[in-house]
Amino acid sequence: MTAGVAIRQEISLRKRVPLRHFRQLQGPDARDLFFRQPEEFGAYTEREVLAYALGATLYAPATRADLADTIRRRAERGVCSMVIDLEDAVADHEVEMAKLRAVHTLDVLATDPDPNPLLFIRVRDADTVGAIVDALGPGAAALLGFVFPKFDSISGQKYLDALESAAEKLDRPLYGMPVLESATLVHRQTRDHELSRIADMLAEHRERVLAVRVGATDMCSTFGIRRDRDLTIYDVRVVADVIADIVNYLGRADGSGFVITGPVWEYFADHERMFRPLLRTAPFEESDAVPFRQYLVSRDLDGLLREITLDRANGIQGKTVIHPSHVAAVHALSVVSHEEYSDALDILQVDVGGVAASGYRNKMNEMRPHRSWARQTLLRARVFGVANKGVSFVDLLTASVQV
Repeated sequence: MTAGVAIRQEISLRKRVPLRHFRQLQGPDARDLFFRQPEEFGAYTEREVLAYALGATLYAPATRADLADTIRRRAERGVCSMVIDLEDAVADHEVEMAKLRAVHTLDVLATDPDPNPLLFIRVRDADTVGAIVDALGPGAAALLGFVFPKFDSISGQKYLDALESAAEKLDRPLYGMPVLESATLVHRQTRDHELSRIADMLAEHRERVLAVRVGATDMCSTFGIRRDRDLTIYDVRVVADVIADIVNYLGRADGSGFVITGPVWEYFADHERMFRPLLRTAPFEESDAVPFRQYLVSRDLDGLLREITLDRANGIQGKTVIHPSHVAAVHALSVVSHEEYSDALDILQVDVGGVAASGYRNKMNEMRPHRSWARQTLLRARVFGVANKGVSFVDLLTASVQV
């Protein structure tokens, strides 16, 4: 048997073993929580749906000695996308060892009978893309793509060319996710020109670009800023302005845009609070989960929940995460509420425009202006499901954390 045949057999195996969000919730728990269950997805799912399915993308340094076991454990707890990091998380003198470990980990995971998360490697440079692909054995079946850090109009083309070559060699779906975080993008004088060039570049490789990721930590470093745990990234105006422009250029709903994912939330430990928590008490009282609210506040997750909500309000789906405790929060807030689902169906059933009261009788649905929102909502419903009427994010988050 040749190496190519072995790889194709492994790919066929993975096509038969799909992923599904909230698969850790079984039986009555799932039936009580969901009006519509999340759909299965995998490497061969259509690109637009797969981009929404990323959800909380967890980073792990390639230097971890137990990397394969770590990925398996995270998958069991509901993580559906992960990045094996060869860049910021790896010291310069450990890079070669980290590459070998990343390749070995993928080769090991490719033989697993249970589904692994969608797996990507964050490389340091474009040349590493080809080096990784050349070194892979059966692990080619476990790799969905690469993350390109500090992507800009100069480095971007080399990254994309390397991705095209790798996809041709493997003859399977392979995606790139550029991270926008460079100083040229952040600086007001050069931003529009830079974003225009990046937009043109990505458009030429649309079928290879799964999502555009926002690197807010590097953006903050341009100004010597580190945001406080009591603030969301949208409170840091110089960075919020950059995010708004990224969405403006690259997140349009006219068919020219891409899914844009939210930046990382850095905090996860106990601390002394300077300001009042951002999390209202009422939803937790309604769900008899006031102690759970205190847990979230003590772990800085109230700020994360607020930021996820603002991500969505600003046209962003999914989020980069660096701690497993953040995953459940991102996914709970990604589930489509019964009210959103009802509105989206009503809007998409009408082609002639007009205005009508929502089925919940609490708002007006404008059939043409809200059509793009409705379409995106139904895409999200496919991969994250629809909550039962009366089920809140508190119920979903509580169930996910307690499993």
